Amino acid sequence: MEKRTVVCLGELLIDFVPEISGLPLAKVETFRKAAGGAPANVAAAVARLGGKARFIGKVGRDPFGAFLREALAEAGVEPALVETDEARTGLAFVSLRDDGERDFLFYREPAADMLLRKEDVKEAWLGDAAVFHFGSVSLIAEPCRSATMDAARRARARGALVSYDPNVRLPLWTSADYARRVILDQLPFADIVKVSEEEVGFLYGGASAEDGARLMLGAGPRCVVVTLGAAGSRVFTRAGELAAPTVRVDAIDTTGAGDGFVGGLLWRLADAGVGAARLEEAFADPSFAGEALRFANAVGALATTKRGAIPALPTRPEVERRLAGEA
Repeated sequence: MEKRTVVCLGELLIDFVPEISGLPLAKVETFRKAAGGAPANVAAAVARLGGKARFIGKVGRDPFGAFLREALAEAGVEPALVETDEARTGLAFVSLRDDGERDFLFYREPAADMLLRKEDVKEAWLGDAAVFHFGSVSLIAEPCRSATMDAARRARARGALVSYDPNVRLPLWTSADYARRVILDQLPFADIVKVSEEEVGFLYGGASAEDGARLMLGAGPRCVVVTLGAAGSRVFTRAGELAAPTVRVDAIDTTGAGDGFVGGLLWRLADAGVGAARLEEAFADPSFAGEALRFANAVGALATTKRGAIPALPTRPEVERRLAGEA
């Protein structure tokens, strides 16, 4: 039987999102609680689109951990969670500017997700993975760093396509140089990398999207996808590149937009049965690559039209209706 499950591993936390945009955190009086964490958002995006998704992570044995387990289940994600008494579930307070962009204040010293260990990750959670996805936040400290990379290796050994989103959050790292080194060190383990244009500049000293993507390809991945915000996205392989536009929306909250994009793209790959061996071939096909990027662009764009990350992710019919309207 062909594997179709998208397995995501990493942080799962509570986003406290302000009810009113345009205020600094010090001035915000009321927040709304929402499930968040980039890899969890990706899993939820896949599930909301009708795909099979599993999230692997660690939460505190506390009310927030229970809330997150329920939130994943409600989104259609299989929660493969480990509970702990060693630390509490992580929190993030998010300030929304008038343009929908965000500022973060994290409470994670340490958070439960940082304590995930290799032995916590069960074989059954990886065996049916078509795609294994991880980000850089789980690489910041041990033991979660070793747990992340061990799970990526195990999933790849079982035939999974490995996806990596650097998702740079500098306030969580001890220094920018350390973040850059650790993030770049993981590129050889990935088949496909999604990175924003701004992250390319950070990782490669102001390099353009094209130059940075070529440098990433030289490190090992078969495919690099660069998101360009309102300008859409570009995919790079050793054989060439292709760009696709996004849909126009009135952004309210950009939290989870990049994760929605990743979820849309990974769902499309898993649904089409595109594994690591066929990745470059698939993106060399302008018809498949253009459709997959436009679909992922639309998922990311629609995720900005509501507050929060997981609560804002669109369903497949919503995406298809919007793309039909743009045609």
